Amino acid sequence: MVFKRYDRRLVTILSIVFVQIAGAAMILPILPLFAERQFNVPPSVVTLLVSSYFAAQFFAGPYLGRLSDIHGRVPLLVISQIGSAVSFVMMAAAGGAWVLFLARVLDGITGGNIIIAQAYITDVTPSEKRTEALGYILAAFGIGFIVGPALGGVLSAWLGPRVPFVIAGAAALVTAGMSWFLLDETVNKDQQPAEARGGRRASLSPIAVAQNSALVLILIVAFVGQFGLGMLQSTFALFGDAVIFQGYSERATDLGVGLLLAVVGVGQFITQARLIGPLKRRFGDARLLIGGILIRSVALVLFAIVFSPWFAALAALIFAVGMGLMMPPLQSLATRTVDDSMRGGVLGVYQSSVSLATIISTAIAGVIFSIDPTFPYWIGALLSFLVVIPALILWQRSRADELKPDELPEAAD
Repeated sequence: MVFKRYDRRLVTILSIVFVQIAGAAMILPILPLFAERQFNVPPSVVTLLVSSYFAAQFFAGPYLGRLSDIHGRVPLLVISQIGSAVSFVMMAAAGGAWVLFLARVLDGITGGNIIIAQAYITDVTPSEKRTEALGYILAAFGIGFIVGPALGGVLSAWLGPRVPFVIAGAAALVTAGMSWFLLDETVNKDQQPAEARGGRRASLSPIAVAQNSALVLILIVAFVGQFGLGMLQSTFALFGDAVIFQGYSERATDLGVGLLLAVVGVGQFITQARLIGPLKRRFGDARLLIGGILIRSVALVLFAIVFSPWFAALAALIFAVGMGLMMPPLQSLATRTVDDSMRGGVLGVYQSSVSLATIISTAIAGVIFSIDPTFPYWIGALLSFLVVIPALILWQRSRADELKPDELPEAAD
């Protein structure tokens, strides 16, 4: 990656994303097993810890994104990161499972940091470079996932399961400070939507979204694709304990799950640093989206038939490449379906679609996992293959140059 061609703000926001994700990723291999071992929470309830976060984010996401369009990216970014810090500290001090749930809900309500970071990047890059720029966020994700889960596994194994939560909270506070002191505001009065200037406003209401056919197709792809991912996310630590590292000690399992998630980070980083730019220029967003979906589907099948930690590492790497090729084009296409003054809002709607899929998938993943640990991965693979259909429709529309913002209805003053 060569950052010198880009605005200083891009480098700063990516640094912030990295620190935030590294901190948050430390708890990924720890939280399900922490809840199960410390509070005797069964798998069918453990997965609800994930869904509670996304349930809160589902309702809050569009508002946070839209508020950042109106009031600016930086204030909302700082608030969201402080909320994350408080939630991590609550989990570190939790004396019961209900505190874990309360902390996850708080983090979901204030968890607009990635939405706003994506909006910020779209502000500082022209539309033709947007996919590559959004890919850089996934690269920062990737590096964070290299460092975070592995560090979380090591800290949990050596110092106890509560320590990663404390470190994650400190990381969130660091990024809040970086946001306040290092970032320039990108939303000025001329760029603000009409309601911020006292005029009539364009709507992102459910009716307006439903009338934007291109956006509806994108939300369908995001929803169905995320549904399979949500089942993987919520059961992966349990899957590692029951299947991948069956017969290993608790410490070895914690470390192994963390290292597998770090492999996902390596794949994400390689994809964004070396693949996404050339492939985007050669194939375009829509075809890149289709390729990413198919690669991810193959990876889910490999997870379902996994027979060793090394095989799981291969599946994790392929999965990361598929996700890395799929997500930036999908988000970039979403920002092209609305006026530029509503980029934060549409990314919030996009995130709410993802959150809704995660709520449903994680709520049922524990029950499905209890029937057979491989079932979430088989179902995820099937859904991933099915979502190619709306992706193909998007490709046909993009070839016909139809993927443009539909006229947004005006709302009453």
